[in-house]
Amino acid sequence: MKLTELQNLAIQARMAGIVGAEVYDRLFSGVCFDELDGDLLCIQALDQDSADGIEDEFSIHIAVISTAILKSHVEDVLVQPKFFQ
Repeated sequence: MKLTELQNLAIQARMAGIVGAEVYDRLFSGVCFDELDGDLLCIQALDQDSADGIEDEFSIHIAVISTAILKSHVEDVLVQPKFFQ
């Protein structure tokens, strides 16, 4: 299921509130919460460093927030740089 722009922005807003401005600007700038495939949430990040940081540090937070917003269980989070898409 492709996420709507509203769902994408809702997840971004909740993450910004959790991580704070400095971390959000460093890691989440240009991020797109893109698609839910079963229980896997696919995310596009600006570059490989951002993708690694998001996946390593915030996968659990993203899964919990996404589950609430999407009203569908999110078990895993896959973050890839946009050039892989």
